[in-house]
Amino acid sequence: MNSLKELFKNKNKNLCSVYFTSGFPNLNDTTTIIESLGSNGVDFLEVGMPYSDPMADGPTIQHSSDVALANGINLDIIFDQLKSIKDTNKTPLLLMGYLNQVIKYGEEKFCEQCVACGIDTVILPDLPMIEYETHYQALFAKYGISNVFLITPQTSEERIRKIDAMTDAFIYVVASASITGAKGEISDQQIAYFERIKAMNLKSTLIVGFGISNKETFNKACEYMNGAIIGSAFIKFVGANGVDKIDEFVKGIIG
Repeated sequence: MNSLKELFKNKNKNLCSVYFTSGFPNLNDTTTIIESLGSNGVDFLEVGMPYSDPMADGPTIQHSSDVALANGINLDIIFDQLKSIKDTNKTPLLLMGYLNQVIKYGEEKFCEQCVACGIDTVILPDLPMIEYETHYQALFAKYGISNVFLITPQTSEERIRKIDAMTDAFIYVVASASITGAKGEISDQQIAYFERIKAMNLKSTLIVGFGISNKETFNKACEYMNGAIIGSAFIKFVGANGVDKIDEFVKGIIG
């Protein structure tokens, strides 16, 4: 069974996920970050694959990717780092990046490496649904990999219901039609959007991301959805404090 589905069987409220950029702030921090976030109670982790031309990342994550790439990170190193903790890590991991990275690396090779690392879920925000349906759905199924689709306030009800039917991990609910990064408090407009999605009674687990930056926004998002993802706020924290005080960050969100 997909590791996230197994997690969601036992917990379906207040799910906490953290996105981090592999190779940031230092090349070999990836495994330390995974172990520290997992041991401090984060439910699942998004392992970011740094990319030079991201379409969904705000300035904080873009900067972290630039630093990571300058540090020398690449997909082979990420896979090697993940393999090194495969037998000890208990926290579900998924990879988040862009379709061009997968194509350039080699689709079959990418999937084989995911399996070798224990990765069974990916987020590729620029993967068109038609490409998924005509090619990647079968490829991912061959390797037991689930794809996560994103929805925004502009996504039609018809498309949301189609995504719900195709989802076997979770639906990524983008909190606003913008790039990643803190936006302050969750607005009344966003709450109306969350309520609209909640009222659709979808079968899938719903996880909110983009703009979740502190305990207040995390708790508010969890009032309407199954959980939330923190990205840019964590990147800023480790950029300023390194990886030795991650427990303080997590306590500030879910402690």
